Amino acid sequence: MNTIFAKKVVMVGKFTPERTRVGVTVLKALPMKVLDLRTKEKHGYDAVRTEVKNQKSKVKVREIRTDEKMELGMEIKLGEVLKVGDVVRVTGISKGKGFAGAVKRHGFAGGPRTHGQSDRERAPGSSGSTTTPGRVYKGKRRAGHMGNARVTVKGLRVLEVDGEKGLFSLVGAVPGPRTGMVEVNRI
Repeated sequence: MNTIFAKKVVMVGKFTPERTRVGVTVLKALPMKVLDLRTKEKHGYDAVRTEVKNQKSKVKVREIRTDEKMELGMEIKLGEVLKVGDVVRVTGISKGKGFAGAVKRHGFAGGPRTHGQSDRERAPGSSGSTTTPGRVYKGKRRAGHMGNARVTVKGLRVLEVDGEKGLFSLVGAVPGPRTGMVEVNRI
């Protein structure tokens, strides 16, 4: 098994065994139980459908592709999936920022702050070309909805694992707000 679902707890600074201080995200593994098995003969692929308890009353069903043999009702433990030093990929929903301008959303420079330019400071500037093609291309970076999208961060290293409490630490930032659910895949 190489996947576990977790809840983001907090982000703190910690020291590594090499005595360097790094930003660390602390996550709490969510209880997972095997609900159903998918087989290549019956469904065309091998997978496990799991029940993930996000909060006291909320239960989510998630499917994990794996060819490992498991039994119905079996619980998936944190220590079986991750150990210190593993490199993981984390997927979650990023924080929503609402409607954002081009400077915040795409890092545009904006106009000059001097020489009488009172209304150009955070403006995106011109967006079309001249006579040819005479229009603005689709997908042009403009102001719009920012965040609240599925984001994957790759190459995070597991710093600590506490199997009894269900807590583990990853070096680096994880997408989403505190208490947000994320999927952690061992690479």
